[in-house]
Amino acid sequence: MKEKFRKVISHIIGSETAGPLCGIKVKDLFRPGRPDDYSTAASLNSAFIIALCGMDDPQYEEALRYLNSSKSDLKWGQTARFYLDGLDLVLSEIEDRCIADSGFAEELKRLYLWLISLGERKDRDETIKRIWQVFFPEGALLRDKESRDEQVKCLREKRKVSISRLNPSPVKDPVNQILFTSNILMTAPGDPGNINAPHINPDQRQALRRAVREDQVWWYDHPVPIDADPLHSEILHGLEGLEKAVEFEKGHGTAGKDHRLNCVLSVSVTHPGLRDMAREYIEYGLDMKKFRHLNIFVFSETGTARMTNEVLIPAARRYFDCYDHNVLENLLGVDGEYGRHYSFLKAISAFWNVFVDPAVKATFKIDLDQVFPQKELTEQTRYSAFDHFKTPLWGSQGIDSSGNKVELGMIAGALVNRNDIKESLFTPDIKVPGDDVCGEDLVFFSPLPQAVSTEAEMMTRYEGGEIDGKNCCIQRIHVTGGTTGILVESLMKYRPFTPSFVGRAEDQAYIMSVLEGGEIRLRCLHKSGLIMRHDKDLINAELLQSAEIDKQIGDYLRILVFSFYARSLPGAINAIKAELDPYTGCFISRIPVTLVYLRFALKAVSMIGDNSGRDGGQLPDFIIKGAGRLNRKIREMTSEANPLAEQFKKEVQGWNLFYDILMAVRKAIAEGDPFALGLKKKALDLLESCRAGIS
Repeated sequence: MKEKFRKVISHIIGSETAGPLCGIKVKDLFRPGRPDDYSTAASLNSAFIIALCGMDDPQYEEALRYLNSSKSDLKWGQTARFYLDGLDLVLSEIEDRCIADSGFAEELKRLYLWLISLGERKDRDETIKRIWQVFFPEGALLRDKESRDEQVKCLREKRKVSISRLNPSPVKDPVNQILFTSNILMTAPGDPGNINAPHINPDQRQALRRAVREDQVWWYDHPVPIDADPLHSEILHGLEGLEKAVEFEKGHGTAGKDHRLNCVLSVSVTHPGLRDMAREYIEYGLDMKKFRHLNIFVFSETGTARMTNEVLIPAARRYFDCYDHNVLENLLGVDGEYGRHYSFLKAISAFWNVFVDPAVKATFKIDLDQVFPQKELTEQTRYSAFDHFKTPLWGSQGIDSSGNKVELGMIAGALVNRNDIKESLFTPDIKVPGDDVCGEDLVFFSPLPQAVSTEAEMMTRYEGGEIDGKNCCIQRIHVTGGTTGILVESLMKYRPFTPSFVGRAEDQAYIMSVLEGGEIRLRCLHKSGLIMRHDKDLINAELLQSAEIDKQIGDYLRILVFSFYARSLPGAINAIKAELDPYTGCFISRIPVTLVYLRFALKAVSMIGDNSGRDGGQLPDFIIKGAGRLNRKIREMTSEANPLAEQFKKEVQGWNLFYDILMAVRKAIAEGDPFALGLKKKALDLLESCRAGIS
């Protein structure tokens, strides 16, 4: 089957008898004699694809020699080795998958026969469907509108929950009963020499010089540079939007006039040396604004470490002497992959309930480029933003379409783009993409199932009929990082989390930890009408461009992580994937390493084709940075059977201990235990030290 696979790749990049399906003839990009970085990047990438086509390609030997001769190059050696490793890894994965999965082998054979019969000349659309059936089966049924409409109906039917019991004690006072959270991502100055911005503490400038010399450890989508003007950042935009939302609720009668909403912010940094400076940056901006309706608490990795060391570990020693306390180390935190801060921003509400205010019933996370459009909400849904939280569906129980008992302890809303809100709140923020497919889209085209899933799940309206929002509703698998919440008691009972190795789609990975098992399963309620306006156009265009490469590489890493994470979970992989399809599940691949290499290589080809790399130097940066980050993760994933399984197991133990501690301390505080009351004082002091404006 290796040779059939090689022929498929040959047709994608342009065979001797047919033009390139990917849109540009890769062989014309292989020019190894040119010394500039752009040409070297293009030639190394092209050499990999040509070598993947096998010995039948007339340039095979030259391409392989070029890759091998580049292994010792000081600048390009790691990239050359990444590509050479890829040749073995891809072909081995294809062969292993064909042996293990006869259905996959048959699909690959059918594609091969279609291509050698020049089928692509007859019907390009059919050719793409056949290619997707091998590499991206989630999209094969979504190419035409009629099929997409049918899939929307099927997906809604699949997500239905028949309500058997409404929540007898729903949220009634959102301002006092919901802890709002959000995350802030920060990085080094856009200009490493720019450390004299007025908001940077002169006493911190030497530390900043050291920090910018550190190697970058973590990568995020469009992090805020620490030299950016805090008064014009999305941070204050989101908080001011929340401030206005609470002010509206007070006028609406949903909140008391003297009440203030508690909001916890996590601060994640790309360089460890930025931790303390990042908090100062945020407080500088907050001091310039006077929030009358919010209490704001800022947590860096330093604050979360104190929670563990000063409160949780002493409690574990006191109440669970038999436990292995090591599982608590590095459990709570905000630096690292996205999964860490996402889990913290959910778990903090349970900590708050036990140590600060037992009236807190839930948490709700927003992103700071999102705001509640109160005027449109009240006009088009008849409810204010906080009215939506009072639904007894949040925390209800029911039966899903497979006959499983579920509890809707989580809640999710939807988004509307700022430019679309004039049409309707219920305008999908993700549109169906065009039919033109080329480059990496030939093997993976997630915007298509994303748009279908958005329409099916996020845009469902409870307006009568069977799905009426009273007796029947929709559960959500596809959620966004903002507009998601969970009840404290659901946290205590089901203990969901996103593993710390998840770097993208941490919001969708959250439910995966509790997808299977139990008499009653935790699920996420779709709250029709709970919509936030997404002001993503606020983000500086230059900042978006500089982060585009990191975002793209993160998308490739997501395939690796989700594919191996899903295989770490209890339950059959096919059942797990079927539950998560089409969008979340499309990142769980039968051939993840192959898919990542092909997407990466074909993306580089497209960058050359549209000349996006030559002028700005993006192509060499994309190739070097991508090869480095992907190489580390691929080596980790392929070094043993499944390296994520043991990490997931350890984190399950850690979160179980975390919630066991909270339940034990809650009971001990109620009984007046002096030790527990002492822990409560420590926790309150710690939280007070994290209050914005408090040194």
